[in-house]
Amino acid sequence: MGPPHELDDEARTLLSGERAALEAGLADAEHAVDDVRRARSDADADDEHDPEGSTLSQQWSHTHGLVVSLRERLAENAAAVARLDAGTYGVCVRCGQPVGAARLGARPSAALCVACASR
Repeated sequence: MGPPHELDDEARTLLSGERAALEAGLADAEHAVDDVRRARSDADADDEHDPEGSTLSQQWSHTHGLVVSLRERLAENAAAVARLDAGTYGVCVRCGQPVGAARLGARPSAALCVACASR
């Protein structure tokens, strides 16, 4: 492991990359929600056009859920940046133990260590 400032730089890079990916995903999901909203408002749209296919209501539920999830993940990312700024990044917010490098590498915004996350 390098000096603390190198670890901070690496964490900032990971968090920035995660934020960019989440923002791109959110933009796509919001566009999909708009598409479904338009289709639902179209008087000619047949929600039950294909009994084997998904309905507009199912599509709405899925895409809206995705938007909510991505917004939550963006908030987690912002909280991780705040912990980094405060010098507490990489410390479990519940028990105070290290979150772990592997966990932070896989999910840079992780606030909990593996033990606390699995409870």
